Amino acid sequence: MAKKLVIIDTDCGIDDAQAIMMALAAPNIQILGVTCVFGNAAVENVCQNVLRVLSVCEREGIPVFRGCGGPLVGDSNSSSDHFGGDGLGDVIADKDPQWEEKIQREHAVNAMIRLVSENQSQVSLVALGPLTNLALAVRLDPSFPQKLKHLFIMGGNMEGKGNLTLCAEFNFALDPESAHIVLEDFLCPTHIASWEYSCRHALTWEFFEELMEQDAPAARFMKTITSKCWAYSKEAMKTKRDVYFRPGFVSYDAYAMAACIDGSVVTESIECPVRVELQGSMCRGMMALDRTNKLKKSHSVFVMSKCDVAKFSQLLMESLRQPCNK
Repeated sequence: MAKKLVIIDTDCGIDDAQAIMMALAAPNIQILGVTCVFGNAAVENVCQNVLRVLSVCEREGIPVFRGCGGPLVGDSNSSSDHFGGDGLGDVIADKDPQWEEKIQREHAVNAMIRLVSENQSQVSLVALGPLTNLALAVRLDPSFPQKLKHLFIMGGNMEGKGNLTLCAEFNFALDPESAHIVLEDFLCPTHIASWEYSCRHALTWEFFEELMEQDAPAARFMKTITSKCWAYSKEAMKTKRDVYFRPGFVSYDAYAMAACIDGSVVTESIECPVRVELQGSMCRGMMALDRTNKLKKSHSVFVMSKCDVAKFSQLLMESLRQPCNK
């Protein structure tokens, strides 16, 4: 069976690491490259985090590209303490002093355009961070989106419930202009795992313990990087996630990756046009769903609404049973 060709665009924090491991473990996935963007940490830390994940899984042959270090407009207002200052919980002491030598010289945006052009209508792009690299790609090559097979996004919201701001999800809030450009200009089949979708399918802390206690390098790595991170605390927290939804373990980016690996993980989606709000002090960066076609847009996206939690959980379990030589 032919493998799905995938490019992963990431701001590699802890949940990104989980999503990347999920793709590495999937026998039907071939990763063409990993492109890095600012978000959970500075892009320099993101690059190092991706290299660390690939090393743990013994997949260092996958090329890694450095991309944008900030949004299209203004300065980054990233809340970097969510996964620690370095994006992986601030628990890794042995940093690689030669990490820059392992990053490809080609800019992530150029690499993205090239890889998709070389494999037209075959590549699925999985975007796990702010959409800055994607927005620049379509500005440099307006034909870029039509060459994609699918686009999977972790980001946005479907009910106006925000986490970084009152009404906007983290990835979209960090670069609203890029999110707006992507959802206006990318006409390829687009599948969105919103913040509410991810939170609504939270897993139990008992499952989290079982996941982390597996006897494999990947599981031990994940246990280490989640050990001091408040985002993975089992204590009752008055966070927006717990107020809006029930407490539990949520690996946000893994929901988008799971949809790419196995489409049957998503059991229901809302097909409708969407638009990202760019104005206002409270709603900037919010994704609005147009379920009554008031925008008169020519294309729709698929906003995931229901998940097969059993299948998703199995993909998570398999992701930490690495390295597995492919």
